[in-house]
Amino acid sequence: MIAFDTNVLIYSCDLRDAHRQERALDLLAGASDGVLLWQVAVEFVAASRKLSSQGFTPEQAWARLQEFMGVLRLVVPSRAVFDRARPLHLDQGFSFWDAMIIGACIDTGVETLYSGDLPGRIVGPTLKIVNPFA
Repeated sequence: MIAFDTNVLIYSCDLRDAHRQERALDLLAGASDGVLLWQVAVEFVAASRKLSSQGFTPEQAWARLQEFMGVLRLVVPSRAVFDRARPLHLDQGFSFWDAMIIGACIDTGVETLYSGDLPGRIVGPTLKIVNPFA
């Protein structure tokens, strides 16, 4: 199972870098076993304001979110996500929000998390973080 960090969803809508946009779109299109983490879904709508200079509107953000939910299974966090995120944040130095995403991945059984800004590494026994733009 795979998941995507918010930046991958944003890059799929960002017209400033055609290569990065194409890579993000390819990843999403090939995500037959992909999930959409709840936090990533809400962050996408909030972060999409960065695309307003390109004419990307809040209405378009909500429409794209619906498209993502049409191909990716939405995963709502459980209480266990907090238990998994706490040591990632306090002991391993991840930001709170990144720790929550990683914790949700571990809790859900995600094997690969694609992220353009998290360091590529193995977290825990099963989660591999991959920067698809590197």
